[in-house]
Amino acid sequence: MVQLFTKNMFIMLFSIMVGATIITYFVADVVHRSNIETLTSEHTAEIETIEGRNINFTDHFLSSSVLLDKSREDRAFGNYHFDLGFLWFRSALVENNESEFNTYKERTIDNCTDAMENYFISHQNFNEANKYFNNTKFYTTYPKYLEILNLYVDLTTSGARLTMLRYNASYYLRCMAENLSFENDTNISALYELFNETMLLYTEELEIYEEIQDDIDEYEFYEELR
Repeated sequence: MVQLFTKNMFIMLFSIMVGATIITYFVADVVHRSNIETLTSEHTAEIETIEGRNINFTDHFLSSSVLLDKSREDRAFGNYHFDLGFLWFRSALVENNESEFNTYKERTIDNCTDAMENYFISHQNFNEANKYFNNTKFYTTYPKYLEILNLYVDLTTSGARLTMLRYNASYYLRCMAENLSFENDTNISALYELFNETMLLYTEELEIYEEIQDDIDEYEFYEELR
């Protein structure tokens, strides 16, 4: 005997369908919320990573810049004492009074000693700045930042060579003054040759250093809109 589709059966079937829909909705909602929590967690971690990289980039770049400024300052003091030492040395070469000669000689030695100290400190700071600029590159992928950082690496490399060459030149100049005798400069000819060779290398390196500095000064981070 065929059972008729009663009202009660319809209600039961409808209830089952509603229940299934609600269960499906809740399951979908749970999955959706789980996905949102996962994405939120991933985004939070990503944001923290980006923030950490930015902080490290800023810290390293600022530390590099401070060291670079310090190395430039010490180099400037070194140049000041070297120029004075060279001036007193040339004055000693043409001085006819022995007392004045000895004064110029001592001033040459004192200024060369001060110059060597400044150049040595500058050389160390250039090397330290070089390391910091190199390490800063690990905290960025932006091509423009990497390009300018590479220029700073090149600048500090050149600066380190530059200050060491001037350190050596100051040393040779001091040795010449120490070995210089009144009305007799024949015993410093070998030192003079070393001094001139070093100064030639210094001039060549200075051109490289200034070219890199010009590239940095003229560097454009953003291209003009066309």
